[in-house]
Amino acid sequence: MIGKVVSKMSFNYINLRDMNTLIIKDEAISGKVLHKISIKFGNEYITVKELIVKRIEKEVERYKNNLSSYNTKCLVLPNDLEKRLNNKSPQPVDVEKQVYVALEAFKNNGFFILIDDEQVDQLEQKFLVDESTHVSFIKLTPLVGG
Repeated sequence: MIGKVVSKMSFNYINLRDMNTLIIKDEAISGKVLHKISIKFGNEYITVKELIVKRIEKEVERYKNNLSSYNTKCLVLPNDLEKRLNNKSPQPVDVEKQVYVALEAFKNNGFFILIDDEQVDQLEQKFLVDESTHVSFIKLTPLVGG
């Protein structure tokens, strides 16, 4: 039958020029920058949770695409990373599990996030995403024997 709609598809297009980019820095307590990652967001305002999720997704993608140069200072650190590095054969990484681990670590102070030099402590806290926004992740290391 001519003219009959069999299925309807809808697409959302995002113009890359309309996306907002954040440069995220991993820093030591001393302020030394250990690693930088650039992430694009389609919204002007995002939550801390969205930031963490997008960062984990980007890290897992980088891990899958280039295992040999993967930075072990990143938030995503699969359990058998050393074995994988030695074998040079990428193994599947469960993105959802890594997101869960990162969100739990944030809630339990495994790392903290500074946005424009102020610590955020709520996953649902919103902030502006633009070129002037400064985001730093500071990963805490447990004391040995303490």
